[in-house]
Amino acid sequence: MSSSAPAGASPPAVRVLLVEDDDLMRRSFAVALERYGYEVKAAADGLAGLEFFRDESFDLLILDVMLPGLDGIGLCRRVRETSLVPVLMMSARGDGLDVVAGLEAGADDYVVKPVDTYVLVARIRSLLRRATYAPVPAPGQATVDGPASEVQVLAFGDLTIDTAGMEVFLSGSPVALTPTELKLLLEFAAHPGVVLDRHTLLRDVWDYGWDGDSRVVDLCVQRLRRKLGRERIETVRGFGYKLRR
Repeated sequence: MSSSAPAGASPPAVRVLLVEDDDLMRRSFAVALERYGYEVKAAADGLAGLEFFRDESFDLLILDVMLPGLDGIGLCRRVRETSLVPVLMMSARGDGLDVVAGLEAGADDYVVKPVDTYVLVARIRSLLRRATYAPVPAPGQATVDGPASEVQVLAFGDLTIDTAGMEVFLSGSPVALTPTELKLLLEFAAHPGVVLDRHTLLRDVWDYGWDGDSRVVDLCVQRLRRKLGRERIETVRGFGYKLRR
């Protein structure tokens, strides 16, 4: 007799690639996620994980930092060369080195091991929500197409954001953003010229219901600046960030 999935289990169509070299941890994570309805493909090293990623389609990747062959940071960089799939990094160290390296490589979020299954699932659900995020534009925002109540495209100088197609253009050229980068930009665009503090961004973009690590905000802002221009998002020291009008 098979055990039933917990209440609120995710649809089985959601495919997760789990890359973890510890056999016990890999099996326990895979079993736990499958009980929540996820379809899990597991790999024991970075090269095997990269091969699975290239050969199959996944909705989300969970990568351990310390992997044989190709570590999780290198694997994340290789993934980001061709894909914007949500990436969650796992690290046994919470000292900041792995966190910064993983986020700079393009990861969307991270957890520190050992991690409770409920926390892991909460982070996964948050990442998947970002990947399908539908923004609510700010009233009165300048638009390219239609009145403010029916916003399709937000315009900020040479930066345009298609809120229907979930696409971003800079001087007419498309800009590839990860789901987290896109949701962060949309959050700024919904409050142009308004300073948003890190706690607010952690709550509204990362769905943290507790005090999270503000470095995820800072590093995601850095990635946006590299793609959109450093002057686009202004730092207000001691307070947070704002999108220049």
